[in-house]
Amino acid sequence: MTRLWNDPASFADDMVDGFVRASGRWVRKVSGGVSRSTRSSADEVALVIGGGSGHYPAFGGLVGPGLAHGAAMGNLFASPSAHQVESVIRASHQGRGVLLSFGNYAGDVLHFGAAQEAVRRDGIDCRTVLVTDDIFSAQPSETEKRRGIAGDLTVFKTAGAAAAAGYDLDGVERVARLANARTRSMGVAFTGCTLPGADAPLFTVPEGKMAVGLGIHGEPGIEITDIPSADGLAELFVQHLLDCAEVPDGATVDGGRVVPILNGLGSVKNEELYVVFSRIADLLEEAGLTLVDPQVGEFCTSFDMAGASLTLLWVDEELERLWLAPADTPAFRTGSVEREALVAVVPQEAGADDAERPLPEASEESRRAAARIAAALEAARDAIGAEADELGRIDAIAGDGDHGIGMKRGTVAAAAAASGLVERGAGAGSLLEGAGDAWSDRAGGTSGAIWGLILTTLSAHLGNTEAVSAPKVASGIAAAKDAVMAYGKASVGDKTLVDALVPFADTLTSRVEAGDGLAQAWKEAASAASAAAAATADLMPVMGRARSHGTKALGVPDPGALSLALIAGRVHAVLTED
Repeated sequence: MTRLWNDPASFADDMVDGFVRASGRWVRKVSGGVSRSTRSSADEVALVIGGGSGHYPAFGGLVGPGLAHGAAMGNLFASPSAHQVESVIRASHQGRGVLLSFGNYAGDVLHFGAAQEAVRRDGIDCRTVLVTDDIFSAQPSETEKRRGIAGDLTVFKTAGAAAAAGYDLDGVERVARLANARTRSMGVAFTGCTLPGADAPLFTVPEGKMAVGLGIHGEPGIEITDIPSADGLAELFVQHLLDCAEVPDGATVDGGRVVPILNGLGSVKNEELYVVFSRIADLLEEAGLTLVDPQVGEFCTSFDMAGASLTLLWVDEELERLWLAPADTPAFRTGSVEREALVAVVPQEAGADDAERPLPEASEESRRAAARIAAALEAARDAIGAEADELGRIDAIAGDGDHGIGMKRGTVAAAAAASGLVERGAGAGSLLEGAGDAWSDRAGGTSGAIWGLILTTLSAHLGNTEAVSAPKVASGIAAAKDAVMAYGKASVGDKTLVDALVPFADTLTSRVEAGDGLAQAWKEAASAASAAAAATADLMPVMGRARSHGTKALGVPDPGALSLALIAGRVHAVLTED
């Protein structure tokens, strides 16, 4: 378990501060993560990577010459927010375009995608290559649905080397896609990981057993088996990764060349990994493969999880050259980088904080509504705070167990932002926009993206000058429902927050149209959301991290739907106050 921290809520921020102070040769701190502290004399395509913290050396440890130009770093096991990613993009861009690359997780896809669109509007050519190397997270026919684990290193390294070699954005993107298509990984775990301040791991494995096919965010494995010997684990890895259906198109087993990466997930010692690797090397060579620059160590961890993963990159001539090209980062170094050819980056002046920016004029009616909304957000904060552990427990059954933590971070940030904006005289629209941005930034992950979108969409409908009426609220919630479904691509029945949001929004609209006041209409809508959230226990997951766990999710309600229903119910109490 994790033993050293100050405040668990600030662990990720404290970690980044210490990492930057220890690694100033390579990185500098920027809003949302880190960017290189030096740059080549010639402009390069910028590679920006990222994801949640808790995976060191992914992602900040891979920033430096020959590899990434910047890393957006979210909270523990939570994707960075769109604002954070955008900040790192702008700090790392050198005028030749930006390639974003990160693991295929819903929250990362949403936040990085929003950041990409934001910088594109300003004329920055920005593209994305998802890492999808985990063979256990989807069938071979659905590789685009697979999540990214330790194979992100092969994609990042080859793309970063291509950028350093002067490739244009088309070329860097092509190389990244080729590396991803030729990379396969699988992982196992013997124990779960425990986050700072938590009194239990995100998941457990029975004594003497091993979880096969786990992810890097604490997601439980696909199956449980007895712990094998080191040789037995090597045979399990190689058997799955050399299965005929898993050999990438254009690659061969007999006579092929592979880069093997045996990765420790946090608590397995290198000495143990070397024992496993000896047999892995034998098996790969017996299969007719030539080993290229094997790597054994920690490259993508899961905090203190005891486990390991094996990645194979089938290289062609170009990929092998790029893999072997020099790189110099805090955690991954190969070859010799000519540091005398690098120049120091001059940090730009930070922009004004949101708290210092002027607010739009607001009517007295809108200010009164803003105060009531702030009280509703405080009620949401208290409701989630009381149930965060239970939401996390439910999420851990078939997910990664961080939903309660993320919702708690988001509601606390939103309530604090709302309180400050009330003191400054904000109207309803400005308050919701600021609270939505704070929620998204602090929570990260899928829930942060979705709740940020809900609040900011509602803000546009309420504005700052007119009275907040039941029809305006209903139309704003309906618009938020449509925005969430378009953004996350989920539908009713997919076992997500949408299963509760749709009946909530539809019931609110119908009751307001029938003549109910806002409090009564909201009560009926909250009841519909609660019933729908409970009914998600009977659904199989179609989207999100629980999708790959199939029947494990049956009988368990969706935590996102539950948290929405919980908040809706608590907000009703605020609406009935005098």
